[in-house]
Amino acid sequence: MLGNSGETATLIFRGASLLVALLLLIGLATPLAGMSGAALQIGVLLLDPHFGSLSIVATALGLALAMLGPGAWSLDARVFGRKRIV
Repeated sequence: MLGNSGETATLIFRGASLLVALLLLIGLATPLAGMSGAALQIGVLLLDPHFGSLSIVATALGLALAMLGPGAWSLDARVFGRKRIV
């Protein structure tokens, strides 16, 4: 059993980050995973300001991924089709 709520919050953030990373790795639910990753990094920034610049950069990358959408080889592109902006 975990001793305090700080360890529990850390465990929850790590598990959620692992899930987001796996979704982004296989390219499934890319916009949702990007937004979730950005929200997680904002939470990390609020809980522990020690990781300030790293969390800000990771938040920006998550938002950029959410706006760009899936890549050419992702599962999202295979299931829903790849949309090209001309």
